[in-house]
Amino acid sequence: MLELPVIVVNFKNYEQCYGRRAVELARLVEAIARETGASLAVAPNNIDLYRVCQAVAIPVFAQHVTDITFGSYTGHVLPEAVKEAGATGTLLNHAEKARDLQTVRRAVERCRQVGLLSVVCAASMEQSGQFAAMRPDLLALEPPELIGGEVSVTTQRELLAAAVARSGTVPLLCGAGVRSPHDVHAALELGMRGVLLSSGVVLAENPRAALTGLARAVNA
Repeated sequence: MLELPVIVVNFKNYEQCYGRRAVELARLVEAIARETGASLAVAPNNIDLYRVCQAVAIPVFAQHVTDITFGSYTGHVLPEAVKEAGATGTLLNHAEKARDLQTVRRAVERCRQVGLLSVVCAASMEQSGQFAAMRPDLLALEPPELIGGEVSVTTQRELLAAAVARSGTVPLLCGAGVRSPHDVHAALELGMRGVLLSSGVVLAENPRAALTGLARAVNA
């Protein structure tokens, strides 16, 4: 069960979190969730998805699924397989795995069919409105130019406020440059229902300290 507000930690394909390291980081995130009472989730790479799902009880998201059904689709990511692995849901259309509008629409529908939560990433306010019409479970606004950078998306207050209005009743997360408790506070104050982040935790000198501060900000 995914509770809001939530912090979703995207492992991407960083060296710090693949194989056994993915399990270790997921267990750390789970421990911090217990300690702080915050809702936390992880998104490991798809190769590590099953082992992470087996290791932790917090929500686990795939980083991507393909809009396919059973058949001859070598190299694609079958939604049913992701569900069978134990995942709660999946990211879709991340800036590093962007797809066209119709492909995203079909992927959202496939997730709905198999019981996966869909978190659709939008690169702009306009996209958030387009994707909201598809009725995904969550939207995540991440301006690509800020991803992995030092400037937080929460400094763009007008953009976030407009995106909240465009998203309607679909809960909206934000990401890109989010790395401090202040960023989390700002996101929630602007109507976000959580944050999607990566390097602020995965590449932190002390991931436990970094995530603990962010998690406590969710409940402050």
